[in-house]
Amino acid sequence: MLRINGLIKRYGKFTAVDSLELHVPQGEIFGFVGPNGAGKTTTMKIVCGLMAADAGEVHVDGIDAIKNGRKAKEVIGYMPDFFGVYDDLKVTEYLDFYASIYNINANDRKKLCDDLLELVDLNDKREAYVDSLSRGMKQRLCLARSLVHNPKILVLDEPASGMDPRARVEMKEILRTLKDLGKTILISSHILPELAELCTSVGIIDRGKIVISGTVSEIMQQVYSKKFIKIRLAGKMKEAQKIMLEFPPVTSTREGEGFIEAGFEGNDEEMSMLLKELVMRDIPVISFAQQDGNLEDVFMRVTKGEEVK
Repeated sequence: MLRINGLIKRYGKFTAVDSLELHVPQGEIFGFVGPNGAGKTTTMKIVCGLMAADAGEVHVDGIDAIKNGRKAKEVIGYMPDFFGVYDDLKVTEYLDFYASIYNINANDRKKLCDDLLELVDLNDKREAYVDSLSRGMKQRLCLARSLVHNPKILVLDEPASGMDPRARVEMKEILRTLKDLGKTILISSHILPELAELCTSVGIIDRGKIVISGTVSEIMQQVYSKKFIKIRLAGKMKEAQKIMLEFPPVTSTREGEGFIEAGFEGNDEEMSMLLKELVMRDIPVISFAQQDGNLEDVFMRVTKGEEVK
Protein backbone atom coordinates (compact mmCIF):
# COMPACT_ATOMS: atom_id res chain seq x y z
CA MET A 1 0.00 0.00 0.00
CA LEU A 2 2.80 2.43 0.91
CA ARG A 3 6.33 2.00 -0.41
CA ILE A 4 9.13 4.51 0.15
CA ASN A 5 12.54 4.05 -1.48
CA GLY A 6 15.62 6.22 -1.02
CA LEU A 7 13.66 9.22 0.28
CA ILE A 8 15.80 12.29 1.00
CA LYS A 9 14.82 15.68 2.38
CA ARG A 10 17.30 18.37 3.33
CA TYR A 11 16.90 21.72 5.07
CA GLY A 12 20.04 23.55 4.05
CA LYS A 13 22.95 21.44 5.28
CA PHE A 14 20.74 19.38 7.61
CA THR A 15 19.43 16.08 6.25
CA ALA A 16 16.05 15.45 7.87
CA VAL A 17 15.26 12.27 5.90
CA ASP A 18 18.28 10.26 4.79
CA SER A 19 17.69 7.62 2.07
CA LEU A 20 14.63 6.31 3.94
CA GLU A 21 13.28 2.87 3.06
CA LEU A 22 9.81 1.89 4.29
CA HIS A 23 7.11 -0.58 3.26
CA VAL A 24 3.62 -0.66 4.78
CA PRO A 25 1.47 -3.53 3.41
CA GLN A 26 -2.27 -3.32 2.80
CA GLY A 27 -4.36 -3.51 5.98
CA GLU A 28 -1.53 -2.82 8.44
CA ILE A 29 -1.59 -0.46 11.40
CA PHE A 30 2.04 0.63 11.17
CA GLY A 31 3.55 2.50 14.12
CA PHE A 32 6.07 5.12 13.04
CA VAL A 33 8.18 6.21 16.02
CA GLY A 34 11.36 8.12 16.67
CA PRO A 35 12.91 10.94 18.72
CA ASN A 36 11.91 14.54 18.12
CA GLY A 37 13.58 15.73 14.92
CA ALA A 38 14.09 12.18 13.62
CA GLY A 39 12.16 12.86 10.40
CA LYS A 40 8.70 11.40 11.16
CA THR A 41 6.56 14.44 10.39
CA THR A 42 8.68 15.42 7.38
CA THR A 43 8.23 11.92 5.94
CA MET A 44 4.48 12.02 6.54
CA LYS A 45 4.12 15.41 4.88
CA ILE A 46 6.04 14.21 1.82
CA VAL A 47 3.81 11.11 1.60
CA CYS A 48 0.74 13.35 1.74
CA GLY A 49 2.06 15.75 -0.90
CA LEU A 50 2.43 18.65 1.51
CA MET A 51 6.19 18.91 1.11
CA ALA A 52 8.56 18.27 -1.78
CA ALA A 53 11.28 15.62 -1.53
CA ASP A 54 14.83 16.22 -2.72
CA ALA A 55 15.18 12.64 -3.97
CA GLY A 56 13.58 9.22 -3.74
CA GLU A 57 10.31 7.52 -4.54
CA VAL A 58 6.96 7.34 -2.76
CA HIS A 59 4.23 5.03 -4.05
CA VAL A 60 0.77 4.97 -2.45
CA ASP A 61 -1.63 2.29 -3.68
CA GLY A 62 0.53 1.99 -6.79
CA ILE A 63 0.44 5.75 -7.47
CA ASP A 64 3.69 7.70 -7.77
CA ALA A 65 3.04 10.32 -5.08
CA ILE A 66 6.06 12.40 -6.10
CA LYS A 67 5.08 12.74 -9.77
CA ASN A 68 1.32 12.51 -9.38
CA GLY A 69 0.58 14.07 -6.01
CA ARG A 70 -2.97 15.14 -6.85
CA LYS A 71 -4.04 11.58 -7.67
CA ALA A 72 -2.24 10.20 -4.60
CA LYS A 73 -4.15 12.61 -2.36
CA GLU A 74 -7.39 10.98 -3.48
CA VAL A 75 -6.46 7.81 -1.58
CA ILE A 76 -4.80 9.45 1.47
CA GLY A 77 -6.48 10.76 4.61
CA TYR A 78 -4.15 12.97 6.67
CA MET A 79 -4.51 14.05 10.29
CA PRO A 80 -1.70 16.43 11.32
CA ASP A 81 -0.26 16.73 14.79
CA PHE A 82 -1.63 20.28 15.10
CA PHE A 83 -5.15 20.26 13.75
CA GLY A 84 -7.17 23.27 12.66
CA VAL A 85 -10.89 23.54 13.31
CA TYR A 86 -13.47 26.22 12.59
CA ASP A 87 -14.79 26.98 16.06
CA ASP A 88 -17.85 28.93 14.89
CA LEU A 89 -19.26 25.98 12.92
CA LYS A 90 -21.46 23.20 14.23
CA VAL A 91 -20.06 19.68 14.02
CA THR A 92 -22.32 18.74 11.09
CA GLU A 93 -21.51 21.99 9.29
CA TYR A 94 -17.81 21.35 9.74
CA LEU A 95 -17.95 17.89 8.16
CA ASP A 96 -20.35 19.08 5.44
CA PHE A 97 -17.88 21.83 4.50
CA TYR A 98 -15.01 19.37 4.04
CA ALA A 99 -17.21 16.93 2.13
CA SER A 100 -18.10 19.75 -0.26
CA ILE A 101 -14.39 20.40 -0.89
CA TYR A 102 -14.17 16.84 -2.22
CA ASN A 103 -17.12 17.55 -4.54
CA ILE A 104 -19.43 15.14 -2.76
CA ASN A 105 -22.94 16.14 -3.79
CA ALA A 106 -25.34 17.61 -1.27
CA ASN A 107 -27.70 14.62 -1.34
CA ASP A 108 -24.92 12.25 -0.25
CA ARG A 109 -23.24 14.52 2.28
CA LYS A 110 -25.86 14.19 5.03
CA LYS A 111 -25.66 10.39 5.13
CA LEU A 112 -21.86 10.55 4.91
CA CYS A 113 -21.68 12.94 7.86
CA ASP A 114 -24.11 10.80 9.85
CA ASP A 115 -22.05 7.67 9.19
CA LEU A 116 -18.76 9.35 10.12
CA LEU A 117 -20.16 10.84 13.33
CA GLU A 118 -21.42 7.41 14.32
CA LEU A 119 -18.02 5.89 13.56
CA VAL A 120 -16.17 8.38 15.81
CA ASP A 121 -18.95 8.34 18.44
CA LEU A 122 -19.97 11.98 18.10
CA ASN A 123 -23.62 11.49 17.15
CA ASP A 124 -24.80 13.28 20.26
CA LYS A 125 -22.61 16.30 19.41
CA ARG A 126 -23.83 16.84 15.86
CA GLU A 127 -25.49 20.19 16.66
CA ALA A 128 -22.78 21.32 19.08
CA TYR A 129 -20.35 24.06 18.09
CA VAL A 130 -16.83 22.83 17.47
CA ASP A 131 -15.53 25.31 20.06
CA SER A 132 -17.52 23.55 22.78
CA LEU A 133 -15.92 20.13 22.22
CA SER A 134 -13.25 18.65 24.47
CA ARG A 135 -9.79 18.08 23.02
CA GLY A 136 -10.46 14.36 22.57
CA MET A 137 -13.73 15.09 20.76
CA LYS A 138 -12.01 17.60 18.46
CA GLN A 139 -9.41 15.00 17.58
CA ARG A 140 -12.10 12.43 16.78
CA LEU A 141 -13.81 15.05 14.63
CA CYS A 142 -10.55 15.69 12.79
CA LEU A 143 -10.22 11.96 12.21
CA ALA A 144 -13.73 11.95 10.74
CA ARG A 145 -12.69 14.89 8.54
CA SER A 146 -9.78 12.85 7.17
CA LEU A 147 -12.25 10.11 6.16
CA VAL A 148 -14.79 12.17 4.18
CA HIS A 149 -13.39 11.06 0.80
CA ASN A 150 -13.11 7.39 1.85
CA PRO A 151 -9.30 7.13 1.58
CA LYS A 152 -7.50 3.79 1.40
CA ILE A 153 -4.66 4.87 3.70
CA LEU A 154 -4.69 7.09 6.78
CA VAL A 155 -1.60 9.05 7.83
CA LEU A 156 -2.05 10.08 11.45
CA ASP A 157 0.54 12.27 13.17
CA GLU A 158 0.16 12.00 16.97
CA PRO A 159 -3.63 11.46 16.90
CA ALA A 160 -3.82 10.80 20.67
CA SER A 161 -1.58 13.69 21.75
CA GLY A 162 -2.94 15.44 24.83
CA MET A 163 -5.84 13.02 25.28
CA ASP A 164 -6.83 11.69 28.67
CA PRO A 165 -6.68 7.88 29.19
CA ARG A 166 -10.37 7.32 28.41
CA ALA A 167 -10.15 9.33 25.18
CA ARG A 168 -7.05 7.36 24.12
CA VAL A 169 -8.89 4.08 24.63
CA GLU A 170 -11.76 5.38 22.51
CA MET A 171 -9.34 6.44 19.76
CA LYS A 172 -7.68 2.99 19.77
CA GLU A 173 -11.05 1.29 19.33
CA ILE A 174 -11.89 3.57 16.40
CA LEU A 175 -8.57 2.78 14.72
CA ARG A 176 -9.14 -0.96 15.16
CA THR A 177 -12.56 -0.54 13.56
CA LEU A 178 -10.99 1.30 10.62
CA LYS A 179 -8.48 -1.52 10.17
CA ASP A 180 -11.35 -4.01 10.14
CA LEU A 181 -12.94 -1.88 7.41
CA GLY A 182 -9.83 -2.40 5.28
CA LYS A 183 -7.99 0.85 5.92
CA THR A 184 -4.19 0.92 6.02
CA ILE A 185 -2.94 3.18 8.82
CA LEU A 186 0.43 4.87 9.31
CA ILE A 187 0.46 6.31 12.81
CA SER A 188 3.05 8.34 14.70
CA SER A 189 2.87 8.48 18.49
CA HIS A 190 5.00 9.00 21.59
CA ILE A 191 2.73 6.74 23.68
CA LEU A 192 4.77 3.63 23.01
CA PRO A 193 3.02 1.01 25.20
CA GLU A 194 -0.30 1.75 23.52
CA LEU A 195 1.34 1.77 20.10
CA ALA A 196 2.82 -1.68 20.79
CA GLU A 197 -0.62 -2.95 21.76
CA LEU A 198 -2.39 -1.41 18.74
CA CYS A 199 0.00 -1.81 15.81
CA THR A 200 0.55 -4.85 13.63
CA SER A 201 4.05 -3.57 12.77
CA VAL A 202 6.40 -0.84 13.97
CA GLY A 203 9.29 1.08 12.42
CA ILE A 204 11.72 3.17 14.46
CA ILE A 205 13.32 6.13 12.69
CA ASP A 206 16.43 7.92 13.93
CA ARG A 207 18.36 10.67 12.14
CA GLY A 208 16.25 10.23 9.05
CA LYS A 209 16.74 6.46 8.68
CA ILE A 210 14.70 3.42 9.67
CA VAL A 211 16.91 1.66 12.21
CA ILE A 212 14.63 -1.31 12.87
CA SER A 213 11.19 -2.49 11.75
CA GLY A 214 8.88 -5.48 11.93
CA THR A 215 6.23 -6.84 14.26
CA VAL A 216 6.81 -6.06 17.94
CA SER A 217 7.84 -9.68 18.60
CA GLU A 218 10.26 -9.66 15.63
CA ILE A 219 11.84 -6.45 16.89
CA MET A 220 12.20 -7.92 20.39
CA GLN A 221 14.01 -10.95 18.96
CA GLN A 222 16.40 -8.70 17.02
CA VAL A 223 17.20 -6.44 19.96
CA TYR A 224 17.37 -8.94 22.79
CA SER A 225 19.97 -11.56 21.91
CA LYS A 226 19.31 -13.34 25.21
CA LYS A 227 16.54 -13.76 27.75
CA PHE A 228 16.49 -12.12 31.17
CA ILE A 229 15.12 -13.73 34.31
CA LYS A 230 14.09 -11.70 37.34
CA ILE A 231 14.15 -13.62 40.62
CA ARG A 232 12.84 -12.08 43.85
CA LEU A 233 14.34 -13.55 47.02
CA ALA A 234 13.76 -13.31 50.76
CA GLY A 235 17.51 -13.59 51.42
CA LYS A 236 20.66 -15.54 50.52
CA MET A 237 21.36 -13.23 47.57
CA LYS A 238 25.08 -14.00 47.25
CA GLU A 239 24.54 -17.74 47.61
CA ALA A 240 21.83 -17.63 44.93
CA GLN A 241 24.11 -15.75 42.53
CA LYS A 242 26.86 -18.32 43.06
CA ILE A 243 24.48 -21.20 42.29
CA MET A 244 23.15 -19.44 39.20
CA LEU A 245 26.59 -18.69 37.77
CA GLU A 246 27.45 -22.39 38.09
CA PHE A 247 24.52 -23.15 35.77
CA PRO A 248 25.85 -22.99 32.14
CA PRO A 249 22.87 -21.18 30.49
CA VAL A 250 23.28 -18.26 32.94
CA THR A 251 25.62 -15.71 31.36
CA SER A 252 25.51 -12.93 33.94
CA THR A 253 23.80 -11.79 37.13
CA ARG A 254 22.96 -8.38 38.54
CA GLU A 255 21.80 -7.82 42.10
CA GLY A 256 19.05 -5.31 42.78
CA GLU A 257 17.04 -4.47 45.88
CA GLY A 258 15.53 -7.81 46.81
CA PHE A 259 15.99 -9.37 43.39
CA ILE A 260 18.55 -10.82 40.97
CA GLU A 261 18.37 -10.27 37.22
CA ALA A 262 20.14 -12.95 35.20
CA GLY A 263 21.07 -13.15 31.53
CA PHE A 264 19.92 -16.53 30.27
CA GLU A 265 20.62 -18.33 26.97
CA GLY A 266 18.86 -21.64 27.66
CA ASN A 267 15.45 -23.02 26.73
CA ASP A 268 12.29 -23.26 28.83
CA GLU A 269 13.22 -26.69 30.20
CA GLU A 270 16.60 -25.40 31.40
CA MET A 271 14.89 -22.42 32.97
CA SER A 272 12.65 -24.80 34.89
CA MET A 273 15.72 -26.78 36.00
CA LEU A 274 17.34 -23.60 37.34
CA LEU A 275 14.30 -22.80 39.46
CA LYS A 276 14.21 -26.38 40.77
CA GLU A 277 17.92 -26.19 41.66
CA LEU A 278 17.47 -22.98 43.63
CA VAL A 279 14.53 -24.38 45.59
CA MET A 280 16.31 -27.69 46.30
CA ARG A 281 19.26 -25.75 47.73
CA ASP A 282 17.02 -23.83 50.12
CA ILE A 283 17.14 -20.47 48.33
CA PRO A 284 14.02 -18.54 49.46
CA VAL A 285 12.49 -17.76 46.05
CA ILE A 286 9.50 -15.40 46.16
CA SER A 287 9.01 -15.12 42.40
CA PHE A 288 10.76 -16.30 39.26
CA ALA A 289 9.84 -14.88 35.85
CA GLN A 290 11.25 -14.20 32.41
CA GLN A 291 11.42 -10.49 31.71
CA ASP A 292 9.83 -9.50 28.44
CA GLY A 293 11.27 -6.57 26.57
CA ASN A 294 9.07 -3.60 25.81
CA LEU A 295 8.88 -1.07 23.01
CA GLU A 296 10.06 1.80 25.22
CA ASP A 297 13.26 -0.08 26.09
CA VAL A 298 13.81 -1.03 22.45
CA PHE A 299 13.28 2.60 21.45
CA MET A 300 15.90 3.79 23.97
CA ARG A 301 18.40 1.16 22.85
CA VAL A 302 18.19 1.62 19.08
CA THR A 303 18.00 5.43 19.13
CA LYS A 304 21.14 5.59 21.28
CA GLY A 305 23.09 3.71 18.63
CA GLU A 306 23.41 0.45 20.57
CA GLU A 307 24.21 -2.52 18.40
CA VAL A 308 21.20 -4.63 17.42
CA LYS A 309 22.21 -8.27 17.10
